[in-house]
Amino acid sequence: MSIGVRAQLCVMMFLEFFIWGGWFVTLGTFLGNNIQASDGEIALAFSTQSWGAIIAPFIIGLIADRYFNAERILGVLHLLGGVLLYLMYGTESFSVFYPYVLGYMILYMPTLALVNSVSFNQMNNPAKEFSVIRVFGTLGWIIAGLLISYLFKWDSDVGISNGLLKNTFLMTAIASLVLGVFSFTLPKTPPRATSSEKLNLQEILGLDALKLFKDKNFLVFFISSVLICIPLAFYYQNANPFLVEIGMQNPTGKMTLGQISEILFMLLLPYFFTKFGFKKTIMVAMLAWVVRYILFAYGNVGELSFMLLLGIALHGICYDFFFVSGQIYTDSKAGEKFKSSAQGLITLATYGVGMLIGFWIAGNISNSYLLSDGTHVWDIIWLYPAGFAFIVLILFLLLFKKEKIDYKS
Repeated sequence: MSIGVRAQLCVMMFLEFFIWGGWFVTLGTFLGNNIQASDGEIALAFSTQSWGAIIAPFIIGLIADRYFNAERILGVLHLLGGVLLYLMYGTESFSVFYPYVLGYMILYMPTLALVNSVSFNQMNNPAKEFSVIRVFGTLGWIIAGLLISYLFKWDSDVGISNGLLKNTFLMTAIASLVLGVFSFTLPKTPPRATSSEKLNLQEILGLDALKLFKDKNFLVFFISSVLICIPLAFYYQNANPFLVEIGMQNPTGKMTLGQISEILFMLLLPYFFTKFGFKKTIMVAMLAWVVRYILFAYGNVGELSFMLLLGIALHGICYDFFFVSGQIYTDSKAGEKFKSSAQGLITLATYGVGMLIGFWIAGNISNSYLLSDGTHVWDIIWLYPAGFAFIVLILFLLLFKKEKIDYKS
């Protein structure tokens, strides 16, 4: 791969995640303060990510993989997405906002697979080359959060009271339009299948991989993956509103500690996975979810603020040790025949079904502990995902039999 192509892919990945991190992190805070949305409505808005993940395989499998170059459809989706982000910027009621965010996530979620396709198509050894490109996506998410908190101060008390958080949609609309145009300059990534090939919906949805459920360990892992997405949804939906409500300064910027730790623990994962094995790695991730939410429940912005920051920083273990390890495990169990189908099935089950359920539960629990003055009983709210993650941990410990999986970096 030439230096020029590598630079293009890095810019693409940076913008891809700058866009997502630039509005999604503060979405709950924006809706609650600027549009006066209820906890249930906020849950509906976040669940659009899940609907996008469920619909994404159809867009990729039925359109991108058969008729158009990946970089072209990536460009079209981001151009259309930029328009929808701009419409969200000018919206003042949830009833108008919801169709826009739903439409946007249906367009955006397929782009996560498309940027990977464009990248992999240019690589001779994706296992070694992709991580360098992908880290620019994490940097994009970090930069977006730092800009919001430390440069523009949109999430400060003054910024929120003056409705400045809506500017996150304007910022990301511009970035989306830039990426949309830029995508047409990316290296050509032609369709993998011809339009004359027989359409296989089972393969598109990953249903071919259901045969792997005959393996009890894989079935236990699959169910655990769906269930652990319930506490994950609590973090995505509630973390930023929680930090804002309790008075943390620069909450969005400080939440980038989670992405910084992602980079660190991604580097540590090969060592940990090789030394301790898959089961212990997954269990450490589940335990980190429990610890994180206990820290949130009992921390504060005073003397115990370190507990909140530590809870945020645990994101690297929570995410990398579970989901990246899970991808490696799924890859090893599926083999060449069902590799794509198995990864598609896991993605559909976690980001689709699992988090859809999680957002619904998080919204209902948050609403149950909403006080008359508009604040929440956060210490009790956070104990719910902590307890749920602990139950999943115990079930995995008891039901998953230890097996050796080779780490392929």
